[in-house]
Amino acid sequence: MIRSGRVQAAALGALVAIGAACGRPARSWVRSADVGEGRAEADSLRATERARVHALVTGDVARARHLHADDFQLINPLGGVVSKDQYLGGIASGQIDYLFWQPDSIAVRLYGDAAVIRYQSQLEIVVQGRHIPRQRYWHTDLYERRDGRWQVVWSHATGVQ
Repeated sequence: MIRSGRVQAAALGALVAIGAACGRPARSWVRSADVGEGRAEADSLRATERARVHALVTGDVARARHLHADDFQLINPLGGVVSKDQYLGGIASGQIDYLFWQPDSIAVRLYGDAAVIRYQSQLEIVVQGRHIPRQRYWHTDLYERRDGRWQVVWSHATGVQ
């Protein structure tokens, strides 16, 4: 769990730095994710993440490609860095085969055209022929709104001990 906290702190620090570079104090561009306009945006992000998970589990690489930014990177539970092409190529080839991935409640923090989501899930996967039984993971993902749609840019998964 410590690594997950570090990722969240790093993501938040990066967003604050972006706001400072834009000449705006951090609080002027942070919206509460579950009140007013923020609720609809948060619900849209939750739906996007659930659609992304569904595309990955069903092997719908075309749909997944649309939901992942070109510069997407995954930090997997072993600490490896995986690019969008490596990740989706692994899905397409069957080297990565999600057998089960069920997100729990998804927390959302909105920062203008960026957002951080965090949730736990149960996940079962086969990676390069190695079956990893169903277990719990933390997920922290950074989304950006690009060309009017939300895309995941960074994703980090950590096993729950």
